[in-house]
Amino acid sequence: MDFSIDSSTREVRQQIRTFVNEILLPLEAKANSYDEHENIAEVLLAELRAQARTRGLWALQMPREHGGGGLSIAQMAVCYEEMNRSIFGPVVFNSAAPDDGNMILLNKVATPAQKERWLQPIIDGKVRSAFAMTEPAPGAGSDPSMMLTTAERVGDKWVIRGRKWFITGAEAASHFIVIARTSSDARKGLSAFLFHANDPGWRIVRRIPIMGPEEHGGHCEIEFDGLEIPDDQLLMGIGDGLKATQIRLGTARLTHCMRWNGMARRALELAVAHVNTRKTGGQLLAEREGVQWLLGEAAMKLDVARLLTMRAAWYLDQGDFARPEISMAKIASSESLHQVIDTAIQLHGAKGYSKDTPLEWMYRYARQARLVDGASEVHKMVVARALLEGGTDMWSWKTQSAGAYAGAKE
Repeated sequence: MDFSIDSSTREVRQQIRTFVNEILLPLEAKANSYDEHENIAEVLLAELRAQARTRGLWALQMPREHGGGGLSIAQMAVCYEEMNRSIFGPVVFNSAAPDDGNMILLNKVATPAQKERWLQPIIDGKVRSAFAMTEPAPGAGSDPSMMLTTAERVGDKWVIRGRKWFITGAEAASHFIVIARTSSDARKGLSAFLFHANDPGWRIVRRIPIMGPEEHGGHCEIEFDGLEIPDDQLLMGIGDGLKATQIRLGTARLTHCMRWNGMARRALELAVAHVNTRKTGGQLLAEREGVQWLLGEAAMKLDVARLLTMRAAWYLDQGDFARPEISMAKIASSESLHQVIDTAIQLHGAKGYSKDTPLEWMYRYARQARLVDGASEVHKMVVARALLEGGTDMWSWKTQSAGAYAGAKE
């Protein structure tokens, strides 16, 4: 097994690190860098995005022919982690949710015409996007089979009716993907559709208040009351909505992990800098055994998350669905993020609880990680099913044949 990265990936990572260290981190300490929802201010964001594009660090997950960086998923793991050492990082590089997951899905499954109309403007940073799947109870949450939003065929259009909520970025989005029920079939009953924010027949009911800082466009509750969608805005085929969702969420869950690992790294960097300078009783905190135990455990938990993330990324690059691997990475990264930030706050004392460091921002943001894209308990069920169905084969190493993924078990 080779855990090294190639020279081109190392070079891109260093360029991102330089941009983050020299430009983004200093801006985090300035109050006027933020909007009213504690995210980066739009005017500043536009300036920074232009700089990222000039440096060739724009939309690195997208193909080069569409203006991206052409990175593999394993390369993305390296670079996304580096980006999110700044709380501003991912959105500056056009690698933030939900646009990131939507771009990856559209790049994989959209028709050439759909890519030109719906994908390219997102890649170019001209519009933002949202993915509308989750519904208020008793509708679909982690279980898409409970979908209540419907798409009914009327003449030559599909008419959407229903309600969605916690739709990230909806208030700022122009391009939407909505999942709706087109039949009662258990596996082929859902379909995916594209629509524009200016289309009539839908509205934002409210921007849902949350405990942490928000992505641009918030997390919204939206209602469909007769939105009409033509056939050329059907994504994939009728009944392929569940498949589209699985394609999107697989990689999107893992890119969350990549970004969370970067944020956890930043928290540990802050903690190490503090304990290496703060003295109590004439002794540096870093020299105290109890402090070393806290740091050691946090570093170990973070590295476990990083390794699980990279393993799942490698599997995806080889064509594997990597469902249990992604679930394990998602559990480990979301839970280690929260623990690492908590440790960093504890080691900072009262200063960590204040707004003099970004740690309290990170702490409120981190709590959602164990919920978004499936709660930790849901992902533990995915892992358990893999164990129950595969038994000891779950721990067999995957093999390669002639340089390509063979999918065989030893």
